[in-house]
Amino acid sequence: MSSESPQIPDLNGSSCWKDLSKGKREAILDLSKYVNERIRVKFTGGREVTGILKGYDQLLNLVLDGVEEQINEPEPQTRLLNLVVLRGPTITLLSPVDGSEEIANPFVAQE
Repeated sequence: MSSESPQIPDLNGSSCWKDLSKGKREAILDLSKYVNERIRVKFTGGREVTGILKGYDQLLNLVLDGVEEQINEPEPQTRLLNLVVLRGPTITLLSPVDGSEEIANPFVAQE
């Protein structure tokens, strides 16, 4: 008996084999508890938006409704974007708007 993982032939008739041990990719985060909740998303490059999470996939692509973008330059203001699709690979931070508060950074040396 072989200790190799089970394999099946590729369905398109080629001679390639698919490895069944890999299985389906799972989402890194369980965002189901945040569906229809307001969340904050920050991106590489510094952009930041808040909106209501309507959908997501395993690559962390998000669909948000009622989106507001926070613009900090040259002066703080917001811009209404409504319904948007956000690309997962560009997201650096995702957090619920309710129930989060800013705290002092414990890793910065106190003066």
